[in-house]
Amino acid sequence: MSSSVADPARAYRGKGLLIDSNVLLLFFVGLHGRTWIEKFKRTSQFTVEDCELLVDFIRQFKVVVTTPTILAEVSNLLGQLPDKLRCAFFEHFANGLRNLDEHYTPSRELGDEKAFPKFGLTDTAILHAASGKYLVLTDDFRLAQYLEGLNIDVINFNHLRTFN
Repeated sequence: MSSSVADPARAYRGKGLLIDSNVLLLFFVGLHGRTWIEKFKRTSQFTVEDCELLVDFIRQFKVVVTTPTILAEVSNLLGQLPDKLRCAFFEHFANGLRNLDEHYTPSRELGDEKAFPKFGLTDTAILHAASGKYLVLTDDFRLAQYLEGLNIDVINFNHLRTFN
């Protein structure tokens, strides 16, 4: 792992990691059925190796943080799995929720944030939850750039993939 990735990860090991929707979806799909990572259209941009990298990265952190909006997005995306798989994946997702530290900010407060018109509800919730508290892991280049501009520590998962 390069020092540009390792330094923020080290600094936040005891504080927590906030994982964005697409990366969290990869985590849940991969933990339940790695063969589905490349078959499922919502995770097909990732590989089994990406999932293994993600799991190893997450293990470094004491706390994994999320928001209700991230979880709603992951749930909606899991709902696009074939009928025969959906129930099993949702059961696994439900069990995994027990290991996440969920931070809630009322949507009306998020709507007042400067970033809301540009980023919408989920990304504004990430900004609000992470600010000064957690390292953000995302594959969204635009969000990562914005967070960096606000001095919020963020790792673009695509950069993490490049360094391994």
